[in-house]
Amino acid sequence: MIIKRSKAAGLIVALVGLFLLSACSNPATGNTGGQTSNGTIPVVAAENFYGDIVSQIGGKHVSVTSILSDPNVDPHTYESNVNQVKAVAKARLIVANGGGYDDWMDKLISSTPDESRRVLKGFDLATVKLPDNEHIWYSSANARTIATAIADNLKAIDAHHAAEYEANLQRFKSESMKIDQKLATIKAKYAGTPIGLTETIFLYQTGPMGLNVLTPTEFQKAMAENNDPPANTVITAENQITRRQIKVLIYNQQAQSTITSRLQSEAQAQHIPTMAVTETMPGNQTYQSWMIGQLNTLEQSLGQRQ
Repeated sequence: MIIKRSKAAGLIVALVGLFLLSACSNPATGNTGGQTSNGTIPVVAAENFYGDIVSQIGGKHVSVTSILSDPNVDPHTYESNVNQVKAVAKARLIVANGGGYDDWMDKLISSTPDESRRVLKGFDLATVKLPDNEHIWYSSANARTIATAIADNLKAIDAHHAAEYEANLQRFKSESMKIDQKLATIKAKYAGTPIGLTETIFLYQTGPMGLNVLTPTEFQKAMAENNDPPANTVITAENQITRRQIKVLIYNQQAQSTITSRLQSEAQAQHIPTMAVTETMPGNQTYQSWMIGQLNTLEQSLGQRQ
């Protein structure tokens, strides 16, 4: 799903000049070598799953602000605030998704110019990409690639702790391989199983699992872009449920509509398991536990007798 920049963000960006003016007269960070006065590296992540990866690699040496962090809110309703703008202005490293997903971050960055600041875009770094699908963080291979870039940038900012960043990176890579192992386990049991998707976000995992997505691509893409899907694709998606052609319906919890809600109700009426996935990471989890938790739920759903 592409996250639109909120109208309210324009007002916030307009306030940046005032903030920067006051910052010039009252330096807050005492910044030397890219670190804050308490010795940590200020980092801003557009989305909290990137913030979590930064935290895992940077440990106690980073101070991370994640802008999008509520899995119960539609990311389309994003509104920036003054504290987030201040965090962007002070950040030595920014991690965003790019690919059209979070263009509002580009506005915040350009409104707080700093040639020394480092900016990473997950979409630009990703080696696994699906057509017209910016949800690249759902690929664990991409997560490892992005984590490597994060570690490299932290080493460049703070060479003194480079060995620690490298050790943390290797630990992240090792733990993220558990996601690949779970994908392989599900593939071995359920490859070819027909399922339904309300949008494209989960395709980065259905492919490696060998699941057979029946929902029309045009339907998924329209829902991912917050548009009305073609009427014929809605009928097809409904028929696949009422005729019990799919074994599980997977929907995006943060992108609900009357159409997706109706599909869920119809699936429940047919005793077809429904499973929610989210674009942003739930609280009190890591990137790895989030991905594995959803896959565990899917495995249980696929195993239900209907």
